[in-house]
Amino acid sequence: MSEKIPAHIAIIMDGNGRWAKEKNLPRYFGHKAGVESVREVVRSCARLGVKYLTLFVFSTENWERPKSEVNALMQLLKKLLKSEAKELHKNNVRVKAIGQVERLPKEVKKNLEELISLTENNKGLTLVLALSYGGRQEIIDAVKKILKTKMEPEKLNEKEFRKFLYDSEIPDPDLLIRTGGELRISNFLLFQSAYTEFYFTPTLWPDFREKELISAIEDYQKRKRKFGRILEFE
Repeated sequence: MSEKIPAHIAIIMDGNGRWAKEKNLPRYFGHKAGVESVREVVRSCARLGVKYLTLFVFSTENWERPKSEVNALMQLLKKLLKSEAKELHKNNVRVKAIGQVERLPKEVKKNLEELISLTENNKGLTLVLALSYGGRQEIIDAVKKILKTKMEPEKLNEKEFRKFLYDSEIPDPDLLIRTGGELRISNFLLFQSAYTEFYFTPTLWPDFREKELISAIEDYQKRKRKFGRILEFE
């Protein structure tokens, strides 16, 4: 691969439920199968030199799913945050989270906080977990924070607004990948994705592996990113 590796890749991990349905299994098994895709993608991004990887793990809308499914997802998340901690730390991965994490169950939040604390000084890949996250909600929450500061409207610009997002340190994604064949971004990183390159694949998330990731990156490498400007050689 060339040296033009996206600094920040964001992924909407879609298709777990359909993967399970195709195999006549409960939806939970699709979520469980998707864990191996997460492991491989994290390892691959670290190896390829990606600086930030943001995974859309659980949205604000996902709370409206059947209670049994939400509970199963939370139990799986609680287990993974603990079981994967050692390897993530060993591989120099720093973990961060964005979203309304205060809505997470107590034990899930505890394991998340412990993982973030354990890895906070690591210098390799930064893995951002979008949990109880919604792009519109992030913007609303940012506006609420701004109103509390009593900032004069004239002083508010894009640079200032970014300071009030869930984590202003995280750069905008260069490449956003959605698996599962749907052609939308489902309320994910709305403010940050203004000039992000999108890549949609019909591959269901549990079947998404390094080969698919590299295909997405190679497609990205063919793009000409203008950011609204005209390139000099055009």
